[in-house]
Amino acid sequence: MTSRKYLVLALIVVFASSGNTLLSVGMRHGPDQKQGVSVHHLGQLILSFANPWVICGTLLLIGFLTMYMTALSWADLTYVLPATSLGYVAVALIGRFVLKEHITPLRWAGIALITVGVGFVTRGRSHTPQKERMEEAERRSQ
Repeated sequence: MTSRKYLVLALIVVFASSGNTLLSVGMRHGPDQKQGVSVHHLGQLILSFANPWVICGTLLLIGFLTMYMTALSWADLTYVLPATSLGYVAVALIGRFVLKEHITPLRWAGIALITVGVGFVTRGRSHTPQKERMEEAERRSQ
């Protein structure tokens, strides 16, 4: 894989984890901080879209989607999705050290398992050659 492709995968992780973090901050600091925002309070939900944190988070998530689509154009879904799962690690670290969330040892163990799994997935090829896909499709149709 080229360095440009690694950059795209890294941007996916950065955009997704940053965007989700900003959305979390924005939704916690909405119009009514005590109750949060729910579908039962449609007015509050609509007002939350004007929150600068929510706007920035949404823009970052649009960046994530753009990079994700780019990655899917040159790699298999079964490679891209696990490779971008490192975002779970990033979100846990941001949650713990920036948002001051409590993360249980069991949750840390789960994050470690995800990291190990990503290591296994990224060792293989990132793209199934077109010929193999065609042969597999033919076998399934018979």
